[in-house]
Amino acid sequence: MLVNPKLKDVLNDQLCEAVLSLQSVDECYQFFEDICTVSELKALSQRLEVARMLRAGHTYEEVVERTGASTATISRVKRCLNYGADGYDTVLKRLETKQK
Repeated sequence: MLVNPKLKDVLNDQLCEAVLSLQSVDECYQFFEDICTVSELKALSQRLEVARMLRAGHTYEEVVERTGASTATISRVKRCLNYGADGYDTVLKRLETKQK
């Protein structure tokens, strides 16, 4: 899949390269603690869990109960799963493979 040209620039390339350079969960925690607020990191984590649950067939009600996400957030994640760049699917498939 091609990268959205509206997102593609030198600074975003640098951020992606920085994330790809991380070698452990501890390094990820250190980096994300420095680059994100606690709220931003929790929001990113929440969206990934929403995507995982939707992909697994959970209802909006179950997702709200488990994650505390708003229905607007759930709808946005669902739109990305259905019509997005397949980023969630790529990551979730790899996480599933790693956990097996």
